[in-house]
Amino acid sequence: QVQLVESGGGLVQAGGSLTLSCAASGRTFSSYAMGWFRQAPGKEREFVAAISWSGGSTYYADSVKGRFTISRDNAKNTVHLQMYSLKPEDTAVYYCNAASPRTGWGPIFDSWGQGTQVTVSS
Repeated sequence: QVQLVESGGGLVQAGGSLTLSCAASGRTFSSYAMGWFRQAPGKEREFVAAISWSGGSTYYADSVKGRFTISRDNAKNTVHLQMYSLKPEDTAVYYCNAASPRTGWGPIFDSWGQGTQVTVSS
C-alpha cells in the first residue's frame, strides 16, 4: 500500500494558477500509474488527470484538457498537477491516488489522503 499526502491548494482568482503536489510513501510507487481526482461540494469525486508509471503518457478529463498538466518524479515519489487558467468550477478538494487504465482511470487504493482544497473566486 502507498500512503499519500496532498499539498499546494489555496485561494486563487479566476484565470490564476496553482501547482499541487502529492507525496507518496512506499516502495511500489513507481510501479503504479497515478491520478488526480477532485470532489466539489455536493458532487461525487471525479477523475481529473492520470500519468503512466514511467511518466511517458498522460491523460486528462475533457474539462481540464489544455489547462492542467500532470507530471511525476519517481526518484522523489511525487506527483504534481500544474493548473492554469483556473475557473470557479475547478473549486474542489483535490486528491491523488494510484489509477487504473482498465477501469477508465478509476482509483486503485481504498484509502485516500486528506486532500488539498482549491478555491477559485470569480
